Amino acid sequence: MELIHILVFSALAALYFVLPARARTWFLFVVSVIVIYWLQPTLNIRWLDYSLPTLTLVIVGVSWALTKPRDAAVQREDIFAALIMIGLALLLVLPRYVELPISITSRPPPIEPTLLGLSIALILGAALTRLKTPLLLTLGIVAVVVIFAIIKTEPLTTWLASLLRANSGQDVTIASAVDVGWLGFSYVAFRLISTIRDRQMGILPALTLREYVTYVIFFPAYTAGPIDRAEPFIEQYRTITTLNRFDADRITQGLTRIMIGLAKKFVIADSLAVFSLNADSAAQANSSIALWLMLYAYAFRLFLDFSGYSDIAIGIGILFGIKLPENFNRPYSKANITVFWQSWHASLSNWARTYIYAPLSRNLLRTKRFSNDMVVLLCNLATMIVIGLWHGVTLPFFIWGLWHGIGLFTHKAWTDRTRKWYRGLQAQPSRARAWNIAGILLTFHFVLLGWVWFALPDVNTAATTFARLFGIGF
Repeated sequence: MELIHILVFSALAALYFVLPARARTWFLFVVSVIVIYWLQPTLNIRWLDYSLPTLTLVIVGVSWALTKPRDAAVQREDIFAALIMIGLALLLVLPRYVELPISITSRPPPIEPTLLGLSIALILGAALTRLKTPLLLTLGIVAVVVIFAIIKTEPLTTWLASLLRANSGQDVTIASAVDVGWLGFSYVAFRLISTIRDRQMGILPALTLREYVTYVIFFPAYTAGPIDRAEPFIEQYRTITTLNRFDADRITQGLTRIMIGLAKKFVIADSLAVFSLNADSAAQANSSIALWLMLYAYAFRLFLDFSGYSDIAIGIGILFGIKLPENFNRPYSKANITVFWQSWHASLSNWARTYIYAPLSRNLLRTKRFSNDMVVLLCNLATMIVIGLWHGVTLPFFIWGLWHGIGLFTHKAWTDRTRKWYRGLQAQPSRARAWNIAGILLTFHFVLLGWVWFALPDVNTAATTFARLFGIGF
């Protein structure tokens, strides 16, 4: 999101509560569909900045059909919502044929292949509402994971870019992963997986197509989260028709949160970017002290960048009557790595705990092949490696996930063996405070060293920088 997007979203909130109450849910649905096209950056491959948002809508629609309860018929409202989505997608093709003062996408495709693709998607969705088998749900998760893996793995993305360039008659020799910059799909994928898994477990509420689409692509949280679960989101979505038109507390709270986020992201974080660790600055550093200062700057820049965007998303959501989950709660002030991960990108951590750690630990314990400690180790490693690879399928992100998985296991093993000692420590306030301060410093610097693998693009650069932080290699 850029400043212009934030300004427009805030202005739309004023229009939102002027509308009749019954129109609010439809307004959020329509705006969310349009905004994913507007947010998508221009890409080098012809038609792709139109095709990727359209494909997002197709995948979301198909996922809704997959997760629809077996005994629930398609309602007239669902058909109307599908027609609106198709109509908006076709409307955005018009600038190809008619000169308009505003065009949301830079390169819309011809209408013929667009109509064909949307028709196929509509037929597929209709068929899936009638084919209700558990296998389809599993295949749905596999399909989302495969798409996600392709766009997050640079060699695969480059290969895909070559295919798309060849298909559009463009030069394949300059294909790169940048050509397929699918904005927002990282968050969309996790929301889709959560709804499919919730349907498999029988806990997903029955959702209309309008509700499902709005949840998955809700525009304040589309590009940077937080990752809400369907049930709490829909509970709020269904009650926004009852909200007062002009609630001073809501407006003040939302705008204040947006202003805090703007200051964090566009003032402080962007200023720290000049001094932060990256491949170029690491190569130019001439001392360990310089590298440490760059790493400190990077750590706070990353926090302020991520939490700033979360504040903006939460603030915009509040203006529209939707309270998104909190994502950051002073993570660098936590006294152990477990509490850190309950406070850093908390919605992502909660998602991973619910859909990776919990089911994996249950299955491993059920086999009775592993000790409890081994189950904890394997589950922590799997969960954190997935979180690492979610940022990008690269070896540095894998190592970063491994780093935190080992840290979480080590903390769990330590606390299990020192509970009695720790209870005794609480009876000595001065020692307890000293221990807490030591824990904060240790946790922060453990996280800090992990950022080396997160910040740098390859293992050699990261490993060299890691060693140079301790004076090795100068």
